[in-house]
Amino acid sequence: MTQDNPTNKRTLPSVSITTARTGGSTKPNKMGMRVMQERAYARRGEQYLLIKSPPASGKSRALMFIALDKLQNQGLKQAIIVVPEKSIGGSFSDEKLTDSGFWTDWTVKPQWNLCNAPGIDEPKVAKSKVKAVSEFLASDDTVLVCTHATFRFAVEELGIEAFDNRLIAVDEFHHVSSNPDNKLGGQLGQFIARDKVHLVAMTGSYFRGDAEPVLAPGDESKFETVTYTYYEQLNGYEYLKSLDIGYFFYTGRYLDAIMTVLDPAFKTIVHIPNVNSRESTKDKHKEVEEIMDALGTWKGADPITGFHMIELPNGKTIKVADLVEDDPAKREKVSSALKDPKQRSNRDHVDIIIALGMAKEGFDWIWCEHALTVGYRSSLTEVIQIIGRATRDAPGKESSRFTNLIAEPDAAEALVVDAINDTLKAIAASLLMEQVLAPRFEFTPKNAGAKEGFKYGENGYSEDNPRNVGFNETTGQFHFEIKGLVTPESPEATRICREDLNEVITAFVQDKTALERGIFDRENTVPEELTVARMGKIVRDRYPELSEGDQEAIRQHAIAALNLTQEAKRLAAGDGEQSANTALIDGVRKIAMDVRELDIDLIDHINPFEAAYAVLAKAMDEKILKQVKAVIEAKRVNLSYEEARELAMRALTFKKERGRAPEITSQDAWEKKLAEGVAALARFRSQASNG
Repeated sequence: MTQDNPTNKRTLPSVSITTARTGGSTKPNKMGMRVMQERAYARRGEQYLLIKSPPASGKSRALMFIALDKLQNQGLKQAIIVVPEKSIGGSFSDEKLTDSGFWTDWTVKPQWNLCNAPGIDEPKVAKSKVKAVSEFLASDDTVLVCTHATFRFAVEELGIEAFDNRLIAVDEFHHVSSNPDNKLGGQLGQFIARDKVHLVAMTGSYFRGDAEPVLAPGDESKFETVTYTYYEQLNGYEYLKSLDIGYFFYTGRYLDAIMTVLDPAFKTIVHIPNVNSRESTKDKHKEVEEIMDALGTWKGADPITGFHMIELPNGKTIKVADLVEDDPAKREKVSSALKDPKQRSNRDHVDIIIALGMAKEGFDWIWCEHALTVGYRSSLTEVIQIIGRATRDAPGKESSRFTNLIAEPDAAEALVVDAINDTLKAIAASLLMEQVLAPRFEFTPKNAGAKEGFKYGENGYSEDNPRNVGFNETTGQFHFEIKGLVTPESPEATRICREDLNEVITAFVQDKTALERGIFDRENTVPEELTVARMGKIVRDRYPELSEGDQEAIRQHAIAALNLTQEAKRLAAGDGEQSANTALIDGVRKIAMDVRELDIDLIDHINPFEAAYAVLAKAMDEKILKQVKAVIEAKRVNLSYEEARELAMRALTFKKERGRAPEITSQDAWEKKLAEGVAALARFRSQASNG
């Protein structure tokens, strides 16, 4: 095998889900609302509302229903819809809602959809748009649509109080951050402090890609959250029944490997790498040409759409849209053709879209069956958004997939550390996607009682049953009883355990040390170092204002959700060979049958990255895998002060529970590690006092 060929022969699915195709998520009620929209509308009276719902679930229309009610029945003057980029403004165009049974229509006067106004959103050009916002606020019209940037400039110029008694709805809310450098996040904090507006926030990502919290904890606690999961969405589809997410590792140039995974028989969006990434050849236009040459023979461009006509070796001609094109006129022609509403239901309108920075967030092409991304993207959120392009439901579309084409780390390269980092980031994205796609878990301590809406098998719930596991068919939720589970005490900790575990898991799987040691240094890492010590520190750093008991409850709930998903994946794979079209839910059911009794110590003793390593071991060349492990092991250092302190704190808990201190001679690896932590902390303190 030459160095220019991919080292593995197939894409390794790291996540596979099969759904029931109940059709429930797409059926409207008598007011024209789908399940998610109905759920959100039921909370329309809330002043602060956060809607967490996947792409294509109908968030835009849900907002229309809510905004119209706030304007008509809740006394608000106006609604301002804020979207991250101009292209998404089209989602809020006029809609004849009365045709489906609602009591009024959604209309936006042309002059108030500022996303359609010419010019980019930067301060000079935005002055006219800020003027338009000011004119809108003074008018009797009710709805304005603008970008995040226009809204920021308007708030800066007009002041917070100018927006009193209005609804501000922020689409793609994960762009906001509580970081002081994030201006929109700061402004929203001021709106909440003044408490004179209604806020509706919507996101399809469940978390930010940079592990920054979206809102300050005090602000976030004011929001009522409506969650509609990926599981509910996909399970309720009419056509799509399976989704695979996987990696493909290659060596050499990605252009020599891409045809191994790019099948022109599938409707595909190809995202080529950023020009600054390792995978890029630094000539994006030549890359597009090479991909089209590899597909077949170029037969010219369609004069109306600008799509390239490519004749495949089998004689069929396909249409390829190039969104990498720098010529504004050519790119606009292609972009407009892709957005043409008359072609929305035409499966044959286009076959392959090649993009770089476009065709991600808010891009709606229901026929996409394969999202193929080369290299690691700048954030996890971006990866989740790209995957969302392939999860739309469409007639005849039974399966879809996301493939991440990644350069295999080569320990001989000077950039081996960068290569390993990219691999770890791709694994983190995969782990997060598993959490997003998995059924939701509800955890309670042993014998806490049955939960309404859950079925507990043939014999029902029983306190004598060592493994009471309930399943709610409607929501796809599992109820697990866990012996020794700490329950949250404060309302905020309860909310986090119910709504924000993915935020905690995001921070954990992006922790480079945890990933490196959990995947490439497994033999020298006690699982509890990751699940207890590392996750414990992440929770404490994230929620310093909570009590120790609440912090431990959040840690336990987060690690239980992560490890049960990973165990479900391992069990669903049967003999260890990952099979396509395996529903994660089958694996969860196997846990329910196979485990005699779940307790928190058992869960803490599972390495959360074991299943990810199993996939990686099949996908990567064995020699390179050993080299990478050697690089990671060489980086291992003695315990830091922070790690020693964390272990010493856990040793105190151990002593309270067992009535004795952990012993360094213990056969139990975690007890031994705790004793090492106590000794290391004593050394640090001795050195400090003698220093």
